[in-house]
Amino acid sequence: MAAHYSNSAKSFINDNKDKIVGILNHESEKEGFYSQLNKQIEVWNEFLIFMQSALKKVSENICIDQWGILMEYPIPRRGKRIDCLIILPFLIIVIEYKYGKKKFESNDISQLEDYCLDLRDFHKESKNKYIQPILLVSYGSEIPSQVMRTSNFVQDIVFSNQVNFVNNLIKIDSQWNKEKKEIEYKNWNNSSYKPTPTIIEAAISLYANKQVDSITKSETSIYNLSSTSDTILETVKYARNNKRKVICFITGVPGAGKTLAGLNIIHNKNLINSETQIGSFLSGNVPLINVLTKALARDYAKRNKITVKESERQVKTFIHNVHQFLNFYFDNKTEIPPDKIVVFDEAQRAWDARQSNRKFKRNFSESEMMFEIMNRHDWAVIVSLIGSGQELNSGEAGLREWGRAIETKYRNWEIYISSELNEAGVPYKDQLLDPTFSKDLKIVEKPELHLKVSIRSYRSEALSDWVNKVIAGDVVTAKEILKNKLGDYPIYLTRSLQYAKNWLNSNQKGTRRTGLLASSGGRRLKAFGIDVDADFSEVSWFLNDKNDVRSSFYLEIVAKDFKVQGLELDWAGVCWDIDFFRKDGTWDFRSFRGTKWVNVNQESRRQFIKNKYRVLLTRAREGMVIWVPEGNLKDLTRQPVYYDRIYEYLTSIGIPIIA
Repeated sequence: MAAHYSNSAKSFINDNKDKIVGILNHESEKEGFYSQLNKQIEVWNEFLIFMQSALKKVSENICIDQWGILMEYPIPRRGKRIDCLIILPFLIIVIEYKYGKKKFESNDISQLEDYCLDLRDFHKESKNKYIQPILLVSYGSEIPSQVMRTSNFVQDIVFSNQVNFVNNLIKIDSQWNKEKKEIEYKNWNNSSYKPTPTIIEAAISLYANKQVDSITKSETSIYNLSSTSDTILETVKYARNNKRKVICFITGVPGAGKTLAGLNIIHNKNLINSETQIGSFLSGNVPLINVLTKALARDYAKRNKITVKESERQVKTFIHNVHQFLNFYFDNKTEIPPDKIVVFDEAQRAWDARQSNRKFKRNFSESEMMFEIMNRHDWAVIVSLIGSGQELNSGEAGLREWGRAIETKYRNWEIYISSELNEAGVPYKDQLLDPTFSKDLKIVEKPELHLKVSIRSYRSEALSDWVNKVIAGDVVTAKEILKNKLGDYPIYLTRSLQYAKNWLNSNQKGTRRTGLLASSGGRRLKAFGIDVDADFSEVSWFLNDKNDVRSSFYLEIVAKDFKVQGLELDWAGVCWDIDFFRKDGTWDFRSFRGTKWVNVNQESRRQFIKNKYRVLLTRAREGMVIWVPEGNLKDLTRQPVYYDRIYEYLTSIGIPIIA
């Protein structure tokens, strides 16, 4: 990946303008933009005239022999290109040019910050290098020019216009030219760029007919997603050619990309053939369905210049509600689904027979219903995405129910699993198959079916392991992981909600998303203004921008575990209540009923509470702050001793404190 145009700054000054425009237009055509609008060519012409003149003036004052200039540098994760970069031996200058404007607008600021953050996080040659953003507005004059050096890798934006731009470049050079000269513009231009998309970005890319690997370039994510996808594709070919029925279980740590892998499989063009459609992606996660569908609709509407309402009709088949799918086909025994391949997201949350009977008066588990429906085909593949430790409610059958359905009724199905699902010593409730009944079943182990590495927390692959140790009460190991493996992933602890909000706001840049999270059992957080029972729109919270009070950015509306599972934030504030607290060196569990807390003794319900906090603690991609309230001696439902025990436990792990 390289810029559409690159040159040394000295050579650029005298380069032919029409030739450069021709190069830019040609490279854009290769990317699918077959004819640039006249306005874009006009912008390039004006910018080139200005930039050649500006750099000539700069060269008359300082040496620019080692400077390089790049134009139209692609940022695949965002589907956009950086207007211009000036690469100094000691600094990366990112320029966003706004043609003909007079104002420095918030959207332009966010866009520029996004570019710089993506370079910092995903561009190899930019790692641990200083990046200086410049917002160049043709006639901007509202914000005084301030060229200030900070300790952050991404510097504060310098606001420039056509008058002060040259002086700003000279000031920037004087502040940085004593740094180590470690950057060479040709190497920088040809550097690897390895972004990690959010699930929303990935879904948008897939719907725009791009494969996920076009925006997912990290070595770990390529191994995770490509190897898993290739294994499933080979399995589909095997099942189709041999008229077999196969169920594949994809497992993985929280944030490893199971949903992303499933979407990538279903929307892989290699699955299209004359016999079957691509397949169906099924999920019982209603917030995930709502957020992805709306995100796709907004993007599709923007790209095709139609209303969002119109585009929603176009995108509704991207992801289906699994309960509706099962209801329709299970009740209509003569109906055969058009797809012979289905991906069942969060399959561990499929309802057991009791929950299914409670909801729809059917005494069948959802896993059994899925087998019954897909068994009508001459060949079929079910891909079950399994998230360990993420069952959140009663009626969610877990992995064992899938095995029970195979053992008792569907022994004709072949089973593809990773070794993690076949290890000795796994508790029976977490096992797929009972050894007593698994004889004569065809079981194939494929290591590619387990996603080992979290791509959500791209700053540290160890986050999921750390969270598991915290939940398990393993102080020693949790402390060791925090100290030695989470250095690039900041985690802080505070007793002040306002301090937590201040920390989140200080880290928020560009469109990187912040938000407050809480357990659905955290009902006494209401005394602090955090109401887990308040009306909540996941679409507004996850998709709307900083100017919308309903969005996560405002830090006023809290999202609970049910609403964020499968989704993610960049920076999270985890609000910890005493539904999950420490007692006698271990975890204890409570539920708020009416006007008081009551003990939770049932083991399955205790596990659900653990899982809630596991979900909350694994939502943030870049870092998080944990807020444990102070409590109030006058309020029997908020006794300080319970909150203090949580706080003392988390400090014993070594989490630094914001006081």
